[in-house]
Amino acid sequence: MTTQSQPPPYQPGGSYRHILHADLDAFYAAVEVLDNPDLDGKAVMVGGDPENRGVVATASYEARVFGVHSAMPMRTAVRLCPQGIIIHPRFDRYRQMSRAVMDVFHDFTELVEPLSMDEAYLDITEAVDAGRLPLAIALELKNTVHEKTGLTLSVGAGTSKSVAKIASDLHKPDGLVVVAPGEEREFLAPLVVGKLWGIGPKTGQRLRADGVETIGDLASQSTGWFQRRFGKRALDVQSRATGEDREPVRTEREAKSVSAESTFATDLTGEDTLYPHLSRLAGRVAQHLEGKQLKGKTVTVKARLADFTTFTRQTTLPYPTGSDTVILETAWRLFSRELTPGRSFRLLGVGVSGFTEDEEYQLPLFGEEQLIGDGDSAQ
Repeated sequence: MTTQSQPPPYQPGGSYRHILHADLDAFYAAVEVLDNPDLDGKAVMVGGDPENRGVVATASYEARVFGVHSAMPMRTAVRLCPQGIIIHPRFDRYRQMSRAVMDVFHDFTELVEPLSMDEAYLDITEAVDAGRLPLAIALELKNTVHEKTGLTLSVGAGTSKSVAKIASDLHKPDGLVVVAPGEEREFLAPLVVGKLWGIGPKTGQRLRADGVETIGDLASQSTGWFQRRFGKRALDVQSRATGEDREPVRTEREAKSVSAESTFATDLTGEDTLYPHLSRLAGRVAQHLEGKQLKGKTVTVKARLADFTTFTRQTTLPYPTGSDTVILETAWRLFSRELTPGRSFRLLGVGVSGFTEDEEYQLPLFGEEQLIGDGDSAQ
């Protein structure tokens, strides 16, 4: 290990940041149990109806024992866990509880970066530099959230966002893992490489073919190797693998794309059937763009066939737009080419991008908000 890859020695008020990743356990299901104690200890599956291609948004840990997880078709979940109790999502209630939790987070620090309704990063560097231990702050945060809301929080603490996020996921539910300054590489080394943010299933498969099984294996590679494998992402991936990424907690997150999609109860075919759906999607995207005072140049259409083949088509306009008419006309031009005989569609989506902001908005339609999930991992 070169001295350049070693973290600097920690000194109070010195070079380390201290980050918490706070993640509510099985959030939607936990709220349902909180509001109906008769559900406590039972396999709760929040999501859509199995007969209408509903998807699991969140499952209680009692259901997860049977292999149920978020983003799973509800039909599959019922087969795995026939005793499971299906509950339709109540998003207004979840948002209410989320706001209460985020208020607690802001009582600890103003440097809060929400990732979704149920998780956020907190920069607690100032409190640690003032003499408090990360462990003490994390424990107080967990206790305060539970006292004020009745919900259970898993927390990871580390000197970077990536380390804190991995730590929070290790001992769910009600987990608490603190990675001390200087122990990042040791903590990460034995974990499977897929635990690292930015390493998806396909990338993980390619890495394993190269003999890279763990994050430690990845961290040991040379900078040149990272550049060959990851291109412009090389330095970001390398810094996360070594536990040295310095991405700040961002208190303002702006949009880089706005999209809406719908999964149909039955497969659809034909222009007369699909055009109205595309029109509603384009209108919803345009409405959100107007609300955010955004305009984009790139229009994207997403489609999923009856056999689950999924594809996207996109084009870049010569000027940015937020017009529902322009978005619809462009989207239809892209999509209509795909309406070949024999094709039927189970999902359709429209998106606009091509502006300078950072966060992607996913806008649910037709009761499909449950498709997004609440951020819980399937593990």
